[in-house]
Amino acid sequence: MTGLPVADPATVRRAARELIGRDRRAVAVILVLHVAATVAGLAAPWLLGIIVDKVVAGAGTGTIDRLALAIVGCVLVQTVLSRYAQYAGHRFGERAVARLREEFVRRTLALPVSVVERAGTGDLATRSSVDVATVGVTVRQVVPVVVIASAQLTLLFGAIFLLHPVLGVAALAGLPSIVAVTRWYLRRASTAYLAEGAASAELTETLTTTAEGARTVEALRLADERVAHGRTRIGQVWATRRRTLGLRSVFYPVVESSYALPIAAVLLVGGLCLDNGLVTLGEVVAAALYLQQAIGPLDQILQWMEQAQRGLASFARVLGVGQVPPEPRGRGSVPSGERIEVRGARFGYSDGPDVLHGIDLVVRPGERLAIVGPSGAGKSTLARLLAGIDRPRHGEVNLGGCPVTDLDPAERRRRIALVTQEHHVFLGSLRDNLAFAAPDATDAEMRSALVAVGAEWYAELPDDLDTELGDGARELSPADAQQVALARLVLADPHTLILDEATAALDPTTARRTERALGVVLAGRTVIAIAHRLNTAHDADRVAVMADGRITELDSHHELLRADGAYAALWRSWHG
Repeated sequence: MTGLPVADPATVRRAARELIGRDRRAVAVILVLHVAATVAGLAAPWLLGIIVDKVVAGAGTGTIDRLALAIVGCVLVQTVLSRYAQYAGHRFGERAVARLREEFVRRTLALPVSVVERAGTGDLATRSSVDVATVGVTVRQVVPVVVIASAQLTLLFGAIFLLHPVLGVAALAGLPSIVAVTRWYLRRASTAYLAEGAASAELTETLTTTAEGARTVEALRLADERVAHGRTRIGQVWATRRRTLGLRSVFYPVVESSYALPIAAVLLVGGLCLDNGLVTLGEVVAAALYLQQAIGPLDQILQWMEQAQRGLASFARVLGVGQVPPEPRGRGSVPSGERIEVRGARFGYSDGPDVLHGIDLVVRPGERLAIVGPSGAGKSTLARLLAGIDRPRHGEVNLGGCPVTDLDPAERRRRIALVTQEHHVFLGSLRDNLAFAAPDATDAEMRSALVAVGAEWYAELPDDLDTELGDGARELSPADAQQVALARLVLADPHTLILDEATAALDPTTARRTERALGVVLAGRTVIAIAHRLNTAHDADRVAVMADGRITELDSHHELLRADGAYAALWRSWHG
C-alpha cells in the first residue's frame, strides 16, 4: 500500500499565507481590534502606578477617584473591543475552513482512482475527517490566539521599557530559557506529529477493513489474527503519542517555571533603582503588574502550541492530497468507433510481478462478452484496464483505435462505465442519488431506470423519489443499494458497460431477473460481464475463460461446451 504524499514545510507556509491572504480585509480588522483592546488593557496597570505615586505624594480622594474611573473605563473598552475581535476572528476562521474543505473535496475528486485504491481508505478517510477538522480548529482558534497573544506580549514588554529601560531588561530574565526550550520543541514536534498522524491513518485503515470484512473474518476464523494486527497498530499509535507527550512534558514545565523569573528580577532590580532614585514606586508596581498580565498571553500560547503543531502536521497531510498529479486530461484523441482491442497487454500492481500476461482480446461493438475463471485469475484487473483506470506495463488497450488511457477522463467515462459490487448511497433523496448519473433526467426516466433493474420497491417508499436515504433516514439493504447503482448505470447510458460482479449483492433469483431486465434495456450496447454465476456466460455472445492472468479459452457458450475444456468443467461443476 502506498500512502498519499505529505506537503513540505515551505508548501505549508505558502498555503497558509494564501489561505489568510484571501481575506486580507478581515485579517486587518481583527488585528486592529485586538491591538486596540491590548492598548486599552495596558492603561490599567499604568494608571494604577500613577495612583500609587499620587498617594505617596499626598493627592486627594478626588484625584484618586478620577484615576479609578479611568481604569474602569479602560477595562470596559478592552472588553468590548476583545468581544468584537473574537467575533470577527471566528467569522474569518469559518470562511477559511469552508474554503479549505471545498478545495480538499475538489482535489480528492481529481485524484486518479488507481492512486486512491493504492493509498487505502484509512489514509484518505483520516485526512478528510480528522486532519481537516484539526486544521479547522487551528484556523478558528489557534492562529488568532497565538498571533494576538504574541502582539500582546510585545506591547506589554514595550510598555515596561517605556517605564524604564532598566526594568525592561530585567523583565527579559525568563526569555533565554523560554527561547531555548521552544527551539528544542519545534525542531522535534513536526516530525513527531506527522508520525502520529500516519499511525492514526494506519489504525483507521485496519479498523475499517476489518469491519468491512467482518463476515469473511468470522468465516475463516481470522478473528485472533485481526485482533493481534489491531493491537500492533494501536501500539504504534501509542508509541507515537508517547513521543509527543514526552515533548510536552519537557516543554511545558520549563516554560511555566520561567514565569516567576521576570517578576522576581523586576522587583529586585526595581528595589535597587528605587533606593537610588532612578525609578518611582509606581513604575515598579506598574512593571510588576504588566509582567503578571503577560502570564495570560504566555499561557494561551502554551496551551495552543501543541494544537498548532498538530494543525501544521494535519495541514501538511491535507495539502499532500493536492500534490498527487491529477488524472491526465488526455491527448484530445477521438475514437473512430466503439471497438475495443487489447494487444499483448501485461500488467502488475506497483513494483510487484505481472498479474496479466500477454492478453489479446477484441470486443466488437454491441457484443455481450462474459469473462469467467477462478478467483485470482485476473478478471477484475482486466476490467480495470478496459475501463482505463490502469495503464498496461506493456501492450495496449484501444477504444476505436485510440488508447483508452489517452482519452479525456470525462469522455472516457461517457463512453465506458465500470460498475463493481461496491456501491455507495449518498446522503440525500433517492432522486439526488440517481441524478449523479444524469442531472437532467426526468422523474419518469428515473422511475423507468429503477424498474429496469428490478427495484420496484421504490414505489413503497413513503415519499417516492423524494424519500431521504442514508444515516438517520431510510437505510437501504446492500441489494437495494446495488440496484440503485445499476439504475445510475441505465441513466448514464454509456455505449460500453463493464459489470464486475455488479449483481453479486443480489440473491440468485433477483440477480437473474435483474440481468435479463438489463439485457433488454441495454440492447445494442457493448456489455462485458465478469461473473461467477455462469448463467451470465450462458446468455453472452462469447465467453472468455481466464486462468493465471491469461485468456485460455474464447468462444461461444455452446462451442466451449463442445470443446470440453476448462469452461465445460466449470459449467458441469456449476450445475452439479
